[in-house]
Amino acid sequence: MKSAVETLNPTRVRLTVEVPFEELKDSLDAAYKKINQQVTVKGFRKGKIPARVIDQRFGRGAVLEEAVNDALPKFYTEAVNEGELNVLGQPEVDITELKDGELLAFTAEVDIRPALEIPDYSGIEVEVDAVAVSDEDIEKSVEQLRERFASTSPVERAAQDGDVLTLDLEAKVDGEVLEDGVAKGVSYTVGSGELLDGIDEAVKGVEAGGTATFTSELKGGSAQGKEAEVKVDVTAVAARELPELDDDFAQLASEFDTLDELKADSAKRLEQMKKYDQATQAQEKVLEELLKLVEVPIPEKLLEDEINTRKHNLVNHQLGQMGLDLAKYLEIQGKSEEEFDAETKEQAEKGIKTQFILDELVNKEKLNVSQEELTEHLMRRAQSSGMSPDQFAQAVVEGGQVPMLVGEVARGKALAVVVEAATVKDSNGEVVELDDDEDETAETVVAEAEGTEAAEKTES
Repeated sequence: MKSAVETLNPTRVRLTVEVPFEELKDSLDAAYKKINQQVTVKGFRKGKIPARVIDQRFGRGAVLEEAVNDALPKFYTEAVNEGELNVLGQPEVDITELKDGELLAFTAEVDIRPALEIPDYSGIEVEVDAVAVSDEDIEKSVEQLRERFASTSPVERAAQDGDVLTLDLEAKVDGEVLEDGVAKGVSYTVGSGELLDGIDEAVKGVEAGGTATFTSELKGGSAQGKEAEVKVDVTAVAARELPELDDDFAQLASEFDTLDELKADSAKRLEQMKKYDQATQAQEKVLEELLKLVEVPIPEKLLEDEINTRKHNLVNHQLGQMGLDLAKYLEIQGKSEEEFDAETKEQAEKGIKTQFILDELVNKEKLNVSQEELTEHLMRRAQSSGMSPDQFAQAVVEGGQVPMLVGEVARGKALAVVVEAATVKDSNGEVVELDDDEDETAETVVAEAEGTEAAEKTES
């Protein structure tokens, strides 16, 4: 077999392949054997029909077609390997010559990963937020914990902000009660902004046993998006009572004996969270700067497929789970379809560039993924997808996606290498020393840039 590679553009090549006819022998034998099993000829046992009889009865052309179809993938793969090409997607194959007993010639056009030059990235500098935990942050954290331990007690007065009400709801559209528009015994906190627009204004000032009506656009159900007249019966009013902020509360809500110890622990946890956010911010900004350093040509078909995949995941999974269609989503977002398409294209381009550049860095820096790193990544992905580790691992193996997971871990490690080489300063001008275990956050940043973060949430 002889092959040659012609570069059509930085992301597409044409392979020209010539195969001597003797190299088709195995495929010809397989073709005769396959046809033998499919046809019957009087006077011959099934599977024992001579090749000359098959040629006479069914035509040599049918055999050649079967043989070529069988052989093409093998010779194409050999040509790709010979040319040391990193191909993307399926090729467009054209048989240019087929001479029985002499020669098979074909061309194959296919997209390839572009060759990239990664410049010195050690000069990257980014600024991130300083880690600072204020007294206000601590008070807010403790207050949130206090809210979780609130109790309620019935009161004989009109409902007001913060009260917990028990409600019966009935929604009508065009004067007809909806089949799915009736709910009994719903618990609702006044002022929470949940359930329906306008409900807070309707129930304030209503006592137990009272009724109010209001109009609201339905957020889900059979009449989603339509204006409905909603009747709400208040069957009970309860006031929320917060525990006193003292040592007794600390003992109730935590393993600490005093409120001061609880606050100190809150401060410590808030600092850890802010450090994690700071590391994520550093990696996001370093990645943005790295993308600016490298010119990346993108195959048109790959970009088109990526855009379609992102749209499909959004419309059929994320929006579908929320009971929304694309038109309603765009209305809520205040975007036109043109703006949405432009944003999706921009995100798709960023995702492809991120993968190409980081994959090149993986090769350049000779980064390897250990079994332990792969297992830890698999556990995190399983948690994100809502599946058990065993279920997720089985799905990955059956779907042949182990190399994909290895690539995700490797790209996270590549980004961590760049972040380590970059200069990261906080808003106070101080150099930030990031933790050694930044590979995990780097994987998350890479997943978001590539668009796999959203995709994995649809797997479950």
